[in-house]
Amino acid sequence: MKKSRVIITEEAAEIVEKMKSQHGELIFHQSGGCCDGSSPMLLTKDDFYLDESDILLGEVAGVHFYMNQDQYEYWKHTHLTVAITKGRGSSFSVEIPLGLRFLIQSRLLTEEESKYFQTLEAEKNKL
Repeated sequence: MKKSRVIITEEAAEIVEKMKSQHGELIFHQSGGCCDGSSPMLLTKDDFYLDESDILLGEVAGVHFYMNQDQYEYWKHTHLTVAITKGRGSSFSVEIPLGLRFLIQSRLLTEEESKYFQTLEAEKNKL
């Protein structure tokens, strides 16, 4: 069974679908920078430059979820859930005009999940 580091709530997925219909192809990115940088931002794919320091954690609601490598070092022991809440963030995330913003809920990985992801990472590093 494939495990994922990141999932999305039903309510947040509905907003993602609405934003995809308005903006086209999107990505989530969580950089860990200032302002709302610790909140996931939903951005149009062509408006954000990804580089080798960005790690693909998974896909939610048909959208790739990336995290900057430095931020990943802090979060690599956690399972993330993308949720939505009322309130305006101060980022460039496409949902902001709706008076909503995405947020992350986290929990520690279980022992089984941790072993699974360590094995995947080791296999990836062999390539």
